[in-house]
Amino acid sequence: MNNQVQIRKFKKVLVANRGEIAIRVFRALNELGITTVSIYSKEDRYALFRSKADESYQLKENKGPVDAYLDIKGIIEIAKKANVDAIHPGYGFLSENPDFVEACAKAGIVFIGPSEDIMNAMGDKISSKQMAIKAGVPIIPGVDHALKTEEEVMKVAEMVGYPVMLKASNGGGGRGMRIVNSAEDMPKEYREACNESKKAFGDDQIFIEKYIRGPKHIEVQVLADNTAMLFTFTIVTAPCSAVIRKCRIRPLQFSIPESTRQISFDSSIKLCKQVGYRNAGTLEFLVDQEGHPYFIEMNPRVQVEHTVSEMVTGIDIVASQILIAEGYPLNSPEINIPSQDAVKCQGFSIQTRVTTEDPSNNFLPDTGKITVYRSGSGNGIRLDGGNAYSGAEILPYYDSLLVKVITHDRTFDGAIRKSLRALKELRIRGVKTNVPFLINVINHETFRAGQCYTTFIEETPSLFQLQRSQDRATKIIEFLGDRIVNTTGGDKPFYENREIPQFDEEKTVYGARDEFLKLGARDFTQKILNDKKLYVTDTTMRDAQQSLMATRMRTKDLAGAARATNAFMQNAYSVECWGGATFDTAYRFLKESPWKRLEILRERMPNTMLQMLLRASNAVGYSNYPDNVVKNFIDVSSKAGIDIFRIFDSLNWVENMKMPIEEALKTGKIVEGTLCYTGDVTNPNEKKYTLDYYVKKAKELEALGIHTFCIKDMAGLLKPYAAKELIGALKSELKIPVHLHTHDSTGNGVATVLMAAEAGVDIVDLAIESMSTLTSQPSMNSVVAALQGTERDTGLDLDELSELGRYYGRVRKVYKQFESGMNAPNVDIYKYEIPGGQYSNLLAQVESMGMKNQFEEIKELYRQANDLLGNVTKVTPTSKVVGDMAIFMLKNGLNKDNIFELGQDLSFPASVVDYFKGMIGQPEGGFNPELQKMILKGEKPITVRPGTLLPDVDFDAVKAMLKDKYDLSDFSDYQLDLKAVSYALYPKVYEDYCEHFQAYNDVTRLESHVYFYGLRRGEETTLKIGEGKDLLIKFMEMSAPDEEGKRVLSFEINGSVREVTVQDKKLEVKSDKKLKADKSNPAHVGSTIPGTSQPGIRQRRRRSETEPTAARTRSHEAGDNCRCQTGRCYRQDLRCCRRSRQYRRSAAVLPEIVFIRVP
Repeated sequence: MNNQVQIRKFKKVLVANRGEIAIRVFRALNELGITTVSIYSKEDRYALFRSKADESYQLKENKGPVDAYLDIKGIIEIAKKANVDAIHPGYGFLSENPDFVEACAKAGIVFIGPSEDIMNAMGDKISSKQMAIKAGVPIIPGVDHALKTEEEVMKVAEMVGYPVMLKASNGGGGRGMRIVNSAEDMPKEYREACNESKKAFGDDQIFIEKYIRGPKHIEVQVLADNTAMLFTFTIVTAPCSAVIRKCRIRPLQFSIPESTRQISFDSSIKLCKQVGYRNAGTLEFLVDQEGHPYFIEMNPRVQVEHTVSEMVTGIDIVASQILIAEGYPLNSPEINIPSQDAVKCQGFSIQTRVTTEDPSNNFLPDTGKITVYRSGSGNGIRLDGGNAYSGAEILPYYDSLLVKVITHDRTFDGAIRKSLRALKELRIRGVKTNVPFLINVINHETFRAGQCYTTFIEETPSLFQLQRSQDRATKIIEFLGDRIVNTTGGDKPFYENREIPQFDEEKTVYGARDEFLKLGARDFTQKILNDKKLYVTDTTMRDAQQSLMATRMRTKDLAGAARATNAFMQNAYSVECWGGATFDTAYRFLKESPWKRLEILRERMPNTMLQMLLRASNAVGYSNYPDNVVKNFIDVSSKAGIDIFRIFDSLNWVENMKMPIEEALKTGKIVEGTLCYTGDVTNPNEKKYTLDYYVKKAKELEALGIHTFCIKDMAGLLKPYAAKELIGALKSELKIPVHLHTHDSTGNGVATVLMAAEAGVDIVDLAIESMSTLTSQPSMNSVVAALQGTERDTGLDLDELSELGRYYGRVRKVYKQFESGMNAPNVDIYKYEIPGGQYSNLLAQVESMGMKNQFEEIKELYRQANDLLGNVTKVTPTSKVVGDMAIFMLKNGLNKDNIFELGQDLSFPASVVDYFKGMIGQPEGGFNPELQKMILKGEKPITVRPGTLLPDVDFDAVKAMLKDKYDLSDFSDYQLDLKAVSYALYPKVYEDYCEHFQAYNDVTRLESHVYFYGLRRGEETTLKIGEGKDLLIKFMEMSAPDEEGKRVLSFEINGSVREVTVQDKKLEVKSDKKLKADKSNPAHVGSTIPGTSQPGIRQRRRRSETEPTAARTRSHEAGDNCRCQTGRCYRQDLRCCRRSRQYRRSAAVLPEIVFIRVP
């Protein structure tokens, strides 16, 4: 070793930085046996880097989060007290501040980096260009001094030639940088550049240079010791593209010629020798389309992307910095770089900076608590972490970097594969990240071909088409947390998991659907007409569960019975499983898609006829829809798997059924025309709903071409002998099968069915035993047993029905809370005529209003309301009109005797108004004119079919709106058709469902007792989220509420603990809550830092000259650099800039990806 070399071994070194670079320096110091000292702001007291040092000292509390790290005096005081030998500045903050270097020297502390004079010469763009000229290094044509006036700028721009680039002398990260294409644009751009430079860096010095279009950007990294030994060791491509603000994307260039590389190496050595450079540094060059490199600036510090150089050379740059500062030359055994030839590059390396920036929101940094952090690792992967771990709080004050992911491989493709694998292995929950964007960049063909350029991101909008992480586990436990806190309070009853019914899976099934597909609708139904057997429709999956438990049975439980049902019902007619109230309640209460239910049932019951209930021109809604909505719904329902359309009108108005019947017939499926039963055909005093009434209307429907006819006794009013008389009359007049639907609310259901069977009814609706009777249909098991051995034997097996019964009996316990409480038959039904399905719904409605003790009064008012409305047939939606009227009368003290006196000035429910307006249809015998006049209050009623007056729904516009509002990129055109129909039928309900899905993801695979009640403490459930993918979820503990009424719940997911915070909605919260932005409202902008703003006061976060360019907080003021050319502030009008793709790419805070190409 040279005798002139003086070595000063460090015992203790302070790192004047934070986060990832602080940890990186600590590690190098530890390897060298040097004690490490960290400094931290009060905001960083829980930061990871603080615990990585041997000693840690807090900076002054009265300093702001950034100013604390810029407090030269305070840092030197700590360094002296800690008796450190040297200070390593990292990068950013004070790393390029000559005043800090001077302060270290005065304190007798070694600054690990270049000297004050070198930093003054090279840390400023203008002075570094002047040095480059002296050294004979090519620079971009322009001027080597700051320009003071607009006139001088205009003159120089004309001399250099447009386009030109305006740059802040002390700039970084794109601040103070403008591309000017013409003399007309110059005055405005110059003023804005000066203004931004002044605010960001404290001075308004601007220089000008020629703008190079489509350049490539490369860096040359150097190490120089104190003996003037200097080596270049890599070309890294390429930091800091030419976009505005703090954009960093580093594209790899395979296409840089060797001559360009050599010129860049030689220029770097000449320039470093010119200034006597010491320690590590990086020189940046732009390469034009002809391959000419131009020096643009030097970073006199360790570079952010030093990691890739370390990976391909094996040289520890940070350790080398420290050893050089101690006095070791490069060729010493400690550093071991004897010559330039000793710098060997092997393979390829890629660095990606994983940050909390949201690419879909202009790369705005996100803040919050990291709830899950799992990193990728393995062969060829290095992780330089900074702030990421489970439980870490990401603050808004600093660089949003979480971790650098660095990969190395012998080939570039191999490095790409490793990067993708590492990024996909990452699991970060609680904050948004740029990982999807990084994956898009690395996967892009331009990147893979090594043809990236500095404006690649600006010109590639497809990079922003992000594949978002579903984060299913977190969303599911947030859903369960809400159920636990706000439904059970953690005290959940015990429920058994389902046991799927057993059946012979090897047995061949040939069911009614197979015969239907062979014969067609007409011949198949005529075959039934000529059979002696009584055919059965199983209503368990639709009307039985609708009537018993307010349509709350979930698809999971229906699907559990589906395969067994398909086997056991091969001798039945159909299974009613869809339509009616099941459609909207699936979305509204169960948060599942009715279309998905139909898809699953169709797949699991391939031999069974699937039947639906269609409310004529109401489709599956509660009011009339435009004709194109009904037609579209019928079409897509047929394609989705429906075999039988049972079509009825709540007023038995045939005119309202004509169009739906015609459309259903076009599908080739079976169409069942239906009349709703009310009254009593055996009552000699019945004047309206007589035998003649039903026979006449049935023949009208038969004339429309229907395949079967149904009597729909929704209220259970059809008495046994009335059934025999009515069915007999219909059978004598009709030439198509007759189908009977009734309810067992009075206890006479089985008798009614048997009398109908004796009269020749062809098909009857029945429910599996454990889901039958009361408000449901009569028991299938009872009827099957009664007819065994007779000519009307159903062909169904009682043992098989019992197996289904046991399954539904177990499942039913979960739904007990939704049942009506009707525990025995009630012949009052004959008096009040409340339909079975509505009985449980009406009771639930009354309970929700706190009026359960007045239910008997409600039933009487229901009867009176029916009389006032004209004694209508009571089935959805007319039953709802009667129910709404009855509740309205109770709440307003009305009855049939005083309504005309007290109701004159009252506003009646919307459903009642619509009824009298004719929007449901025209009732038999017309409206009560006096009541109609009072309720409509001068509004003119209609007398035609309402659908003819409603404008068509623009389904293309609906689909476009849905695609704009929700991420529907993965759905087919057919699936989009289903979504559009759902929205057209129930806009608000469907949007609520979509919002729930976005918040909690798919909850349909949860066991039903878990869905409704959450979990008990210590209870574990298994959730299948994909093929071979199971989540084991266990609820551990729930905290007491905080002052805002929020509780923290702990879960184990696959053995790892996760926490969620849930608002306890049962508590009265008195604390002052801050309003939050609504993501769906384009006029709302959320702030990452809570605060207030006063009209007329412009606020901007100032950035110190030496603050790192990665400390990201973007400001955009009214008329200040508004990229969409409107001059409006995006904080006042978000649509101004946020929806402009140009602004989104040009004013973004972009992530870093660093690449290295070996010469």
